[in-house]
Amino acid sequence: MRAMTTPPGRAPAPARRDAEATKAAILKAARHLLARHAHADITLKAVAERAGVSPPLVLKYFGNKDALFARVMSFETDADDLLDAPLEDLGRHMVRHVVSSQRERGADPLLRIAFAPLHGDHGEVLRANFRAQVTERLAARLTGPDAGLRAELAVAALVGLGVMYGVARGPHLRGTDADALADRYGPAVQAQLTPLRRVPRGAAGPHRMTD
Repeated sequence: MRAMTTPPGRAPAPARRDAEATKAAILKAARHLLARHAHADITLKAVAERAGVSPPLVLKYFGNKDALFARVMSFETDADDLLDAPLEDLGRHMVRHVVSSQRERGADPLLRIAFAPLHGDHGEVLRANFRAQVTERLAARLTGPDAGLRAELAVAALVGLGVMYGVARGPHLRGTDADALADRYGPAVQAQLTPLRRVPRGAAGPHRMTD
């Protein structure tokens, strides 16, 4: 019987999957520790132990602690997924993404910004990344006045959702279907993404501006 061989120049698919899974586990472990300890107190050994890998593997995939935490302090990839929906359905999408990320990956796309005060100068890096990669990027998609304010208010609602789900562990929130949560909470986020309609002074009731 002829033995099966891997075509030249192509690595076996399982090896690629294992490598990606290992890198994901390391990033998840680093995120977990960053949300609970000051940056200066976190060691690569602690990251490796939480990820279930050896410290040399952390070095292999990320080089050093600064390179690893530069990845963890970036929101760019998370923002790609968070904002991946048409503007008219973005509020619902973002709510569902926050909840699904917590449930399926154990990692909130935004919540680590709440722990920036733990990290001294690195906290400023975290804040700057958050503004540039999340709120300012969202604001650039919005039409109408006060886009920056509205983007910050929408993201604030999502961070609050993440705190209640992942930190306070609200039992009613955690026991409700993600689609049901998106249906209920999404409109509150969407309300900040839709500009207010200008109406004559004295007119009653809330209005929204049409594009």
